[in-house]
Formats: sequence, structure tokens, C-alpha cells
Amino acid sequence: MELDSPIALQNDNELFQIIFAKPAMMRYNYVTVVFSILADIVVFIHFLWIIFLFIGAIIGIRCLIAKIIHITGLVFSVIIQIFGWYCPLTHLEFWLRIRHEPMHTYTGSFIIHYVEQIVYLEISRRNVFIISILLIVFNIWIYWRGRKK
Repeated sequence: MELDSPIALQNDNELFQIIFAKPAMMRYNYVTVVFSILADIVVFIHFLWIIFLFIGAIIGIRCLIAKIIHITGLVFSVIIQIFGWYCPLTHLEFWLRIRHEPMHTYTGSFIIHYVEQIVYLEISRRNVFIISILLIVFNIWIYWRGRKK
């Protein structure tokens, strides 16, 4: 069978592969790209959550719902550090990365690459725990100060 292209097909199976198998592979690539984008979104949300844990008391002074979420988040962050667990957002991001490509490196998104370096700092668990305790003390001070007004 000859085509107008320089590729000569040896049998009908090759034609089947070109018509049907290649689009299936392309669909697979689109799905993996979706997992990659979702993982990047999770990292960004994780970053925003960390910022909220740092400055949430400023919002919590004025909004009861924010205060409840903030205090609950601080308590949860201490609990997962005491037991050596990982944040559920970290597990979700890893799960999405594995679905994308297990050996994936962060070569794509410039912003996400640097946000990940901030979110996943390489510091000891002891130092993270000390920083968390200082963060809680700071937020208690903000809540206490806001209550006096």
C-alpha cells in the first residue's frame, strides 16, 4: 500500500496504528498534562494556606469563620508535626505528580518551580516545630491584642 508520503506502510496494521493508536497516545498525554496542572494548582493552594497560617490572625480578628479556620489549621499543623505526618495537600500533590510522570522534574512553570521551593523548604523537623510554636505565639498575641480594642 503506497501513500503520498515517503512512508510506505507494510500492512494494514500499520495504517490502524497511525489512525487509531496515535490519537490514543495523544489523549494519554493530555490526561497527564491535566495531572501536572492540577499538581501545580495544589502547590499554589498549599503556598496560600501557609501564608494564611502566618497572617490569618489579622483576618481572624474581624471574621469569626476565618478565626475558627485559622486556629484549627494551626492546631492541625502542630499535630502533624508532633506525629511526623505530612500535610494532606502534600500527599495530594505527590499523588498528582505520580499520575503525571513518576520521574517528573519541575522544568515547566517558572512560578510554580519557585513556589515549590518556598513551600517545601529543606529544614529540620525540629526547626519547623520551633517556627510553628513561635508562629502560634505570634498569632495568639495578635488575637489577644485585637480583643483588647
